Amino acid sequence: MHYSNDGVRRQDRLMNESEAKQLLQQGEYGVLSMQNEEGRSYGIPVNYAWDGHSLLYLHCASEGHKLHCIAKNEHVSFCVVGRTRVIPDKFTTAYESIVLSCTAQLVTDDTERMKALELLLDKYSPDDKTAGMQYARQSLSLTAVICLDINQWSGKTKRIAS
Repeated sequence: MHYSNDGVRRQDRLMNESEAKQLLQQGEYGVLSMQNEEGRSYGIPVNYAWDGHSLLYLHCASEGHKLHCIAKNEHVSFCVVGRTRVIPDKFTTAYESIVLSCTAQLVTDDTERMKALELLLDKYSPDDKTAGMQYARQSLSLTAVICLDINQWSGKTKRIAS
């Protein structure tokens, strides 16, 4: 997982790696961007969990458009947007975001799938984890888990004093 802001045009808006990791850990959702079967762009907002190292996990139904796109082309982009604040009188927006270049694959090992679902429960339903794990076990046959292996990523922020 290589963090590099070399490709960011506005070098005055760079987010350091520590801030980027915090956003990756705490972000509410991300936008997964892929190519569909016809070679057209397809992006969709999804919940995700980060393993703290180089993998992101997503879950979805065991059949669907995301899975078809990934089967066609495993190279995807993932974007997380953190805090934003429109500043109307200055005609600008304060923001923070990270963009990740990833390789996507369907997770087939049930142990890893359950680990991924547990990470998602830790993030989104920590107070209901026991019931959530029981639900995950019962619905595992209906649930697909996608792993995004982060190849490279960068972060950008525009800070504006209040």
